[in-house]
Amino acid sequence: MSKPFLPLEGMTVVTLEQAVAAPYCTSRLADAGATVIKIERPEGDFARDYDTAAGGQCSYFVWLNRGKQSVVLDLTVEADRERLAEIIRNADIFVQNLRHGVAQKFGFAPEELCKQDPALICCSITGFDPSGPMARRKAYDLLIQAESGLTSVTGGPDEPARVGVSVVDIATGATAHAAILEAVIGRLKTGKGANITVSMFDVMADWMTVPLIHAEAGNPPKRIGLAHPSIAPYGVFRTRDDKDILVSIQSEREWVKFCRNVLEREDALTDSRFSDNTARANNRAETDALVAEIFQKRDLADLITNLDASDVAYAVVNDTEGLSKHPELRRILVRTPTGDVRYPAPAARFAGSEREYGPVPSVGENDLPAPQDAKVAADG
Repeated sequence: MSKPFLPLEGMTVVTLEQAVAAPYCTSRLADAGATVIKIERPEGDFARDYDTAAGGQCSYFVWLNRGKQSVVLDLTVEADRERLAEIIRNADIFVQNLRHGVAQKFGFAPEELCKQDPALICCSITGFDPSGPMARRKAYDLLIQAESGLTSVTGGPDEPARVGVSVVDIATGATAHAAILEAVIGRLKTGKGANITVSMFDVMADWMTVPLIHAEAGNPPKRIGLAHPSIAPYGVFRTRDDKDILVSIQSEREWVKFCRNVLEREDALTDSRFSDNTARANNRAETDALVAEIFQKRDLADLITNLDASDVAYAVVNDTEGLSKHPELRRILVRTPTGDVRYPAPAARFAGSEREYGPVPSVGENDLPAPQDAKVAADG
C-alpha cells in the first residue's frame, strides 16, 4: 500500500500544553502529518500521572499524545526561553493552554508572536474570555460543566450529574482544531496567519443553545435521565430478560409502524393521548407505560429482530464491557514507552488512505538543536 497523503506534512506545531483540551487538538494535527513539538516542564505534563491504566501509562496521555515529540524546557531559565523562541520562529502553528497570563509572563504572548511573524497561526485555549471578568479563574472540565449549566440538564430528576467523559475538554479541543484548520486554509489564500482564542466556557455555552432558548421562552428543560425532553416515546425500557433498550420515535410515520408492527396496538393510533408527538410528550407517563407493558413481555433478541424489520430506531444500553466487544468498534495500535496499547480509532476515515499513528513519547525523549544550529538549518 502506498504511503497515505497527510495534508499537514511539512508543517511544524509548537505546543505549550497540558491535560486534555490542547493535547486533543494537537493530537489530531499530528495524525494529519504535522510535526508536533510538545514542550514539557522537567517533571512532564501533569496528565502523565492521572492513572496507570494503559499498560503503566496514563490513559489520557496515551490517548492524546501519540505521534508527538517531547522536549523538556524550563521556562524559568533564560536559555530555555531562548530555545523555545527559536523553534517558534520556525513554526507554522503555536498552541498554548497555560493558565491566564503565564505565556505572556515568559515572553510568549500570542499577540506579540503574531506581530513578529504575521504568517504564524496562534491558538490559545482558555477557561473563560481572557479579557472578561473571570479570566483569572481556574477552569477544569467539570467546573465548566457546572458553570455553563450543562449539569442542570444532565442526570435524573433528583440531582444533576456530570457527563461521563471529559466533554468540555474534548469539545474545546475539537473546536480549536477546526479553527486552526480554518486559519491554515486562510493562510493559503492570504499568506496571513491568525491569533485564535477558544474558551471552554464559550464552547459549552454554544452547545447549550437549545436548552437556553427553551428556558428563555419560559420552558426550562427538566432532567429526565435517559429520555428526550421533548420527544416521546424516546427512552429506556426493560425487556423480559432484564435488558435495557432505548427506543426513539422521531416522526408520525415511525409511530404508526411502531404501534402496528412492534406494539401490535392498532387502538393506540386513534387514542387522543397519542395523536401526535406533542400529545405523547404531554402524556409521557401513559405513553411510556404503553411501551413498557409490551416490552416487558418480550426478550431483547426478539425485540431487536422486530425493531429492525420495522425500521424503528433503537439502541441497546451498553456499558464499557459492551463497548469493548462491540462489532462496530475500530481500534488503532499505538506504541508507548511501556508497550503497545490498542484503543478506539479516530472517527474520520479517508477512502483509500490507511493512516499509521505515531508513538507516545517519554518525557524529554526528543531534543532540539542548539539555537545557532536551528538558525543555520533555517537559513540553509
